[in-house]
Amino acid sequence: GTLEAILAAPREPARGLALICHPHPLYGGAMSNKVVYTLAACALKSGRYALRFNFRGVGRSEGAHDNTVGETEDTVFLARWLREQIPGLPLMLAGFSFGAFVSLQAAARVNAERLVSIAPPFGKYLGDAPPPAHPRCPWLVVHSRDDDTVSYEHAAAALRGYDPPPQLITLDGCGHFFNGRLNDLSE
Repeated sequence: GTLEAILAAPREPARGLALICHPHPLYGGAMSNKVVYTLAACALKSGRYALRFNFRGVGRSEGAHDNTVGETEDTVFLARWLREQIPGLPLMLAGFSFGAFVSLQAAARVNAERLVSIAPPFGKYLGDAPPPAHPRCPWLVVHSRDDDTVSYEHAAAALRGYDPPPQLITLDGCGHFFNGRLNDLSE
């Protein structure tokens, strides 16, 4: 079905592509989320095209929530589509919360150049789904130690299971949605 998306172009000559995934659709997640918007703005500032989209069943995107399976397929499809539209540029995947897990699942399949995961959930947050494969690219994770939705300790333990583990940047006093700290997240 149809997926609703917004593609923004950088002002300067592009040096890459960014595909950004939003938080959990069943809890109000959408491409308009402030953390997703911040990731897109950072991608644009770094000279990348930024594609945000609504997962199936959100906004004007057709279909129904599929517990990461269909959402990963949506991400893979859009990564390939973006590369066809703007060939020859490296692709970065990024995601927040549920979208971080989905983009991690898709990263190795689309040979992402890099991955940015904001507050990625693991295990109990996704029906005890096993951790996805290593993305096989440089991987940055940002997580708030006082996240009130996704346990920092649980995520950090899951991330230590990867070889090599991602670069983990920890922020304090942000909660799950980085309230009042979006500038820190941008940096």
